[in-house]
Amino acid sequence: MPIDLILLIDTSASMADKMEVVHDAAIGFLKTLRDTDRGAVVTFGDNVNISQQLTSDRGVLEHAVRQAQPHGSTALNNALYVAMKQFARAAQQAGEIRRQAIAVLSDGEDTSSVISFDDVLAMARKSGINIYTICLQNRYSVARAESGRKYFSESDYSMKTLAQETGALSYFPQTVQELKGIYAGISDELSNQYSIGYSPSNWRPDGRFRRIVVKINSHPEFQPRARQGYTAETARTAQSIQSPQR
Repeated sequence: MPIDLILLIDTSASMADKMEVVHDAAIGFLKTLRDTDRGAVVTFGDNVNISQQLTSDRGVLEHAVRQAQPHGSTALNNALYVAMKQFARAAQQAGEIRRQAIAVLSDGEDTSSVISFDDVLAMARKSGINIYTICLQNRYSVARAESGRKYFSESDYSMKTLAQETGALSYFPQTVQELKGIYAGISDELSNQYSIGYSPSNWRPDGRFRRIVVKINSHPEFQPRARQGYTAETARTAQSIQSPQR
């Protein structure tokens, strides 16, 4: 199945000393996309910027990544919301089935979003998008780790939850130099996934979130990773989620 991938890159001021490595790693990641795949680049600091919408043109994607420069604070939740809206628009316009994934890179707490994490998580559950989260450790968390004190911030917990709920992975590298390997791992996973489906016994569109469990009966020792569930949408709610917001 073709892949649509959005690279979500933190360009807040705290990323200033990391951007060169981030650029190279992100471009390398985009080069692993197949001819039928598409990529997009969204950056966020104080504001969210759609640097490049979904395209299969590797040249314009590389240019968009190179243009990402650090400035301002961190509007992480806003950026995730905008990225998921981009996918909703693309799906509505294309009318074809494509696997959708977001790889979000950030190095700190959300400091300026107007969208709450609960709203982001609810939208992610409804969207069917795999969201891979990469949380670079900042100087405060690194200092705690070096002193022997384990540090796990509220932001780290949120990003781990988001990845788990969407059937993806979360990463907590100590240095930005690990980013290239992480992107390579995500790329390998995206190209080696299975899509499965089923018809639920409860068809009521009551808007509730329903948990699902995936097991491999012939190999109970295996632990498959999948989305944690889905939202039983009403037709009206589903349409409003897919409709572009102006």
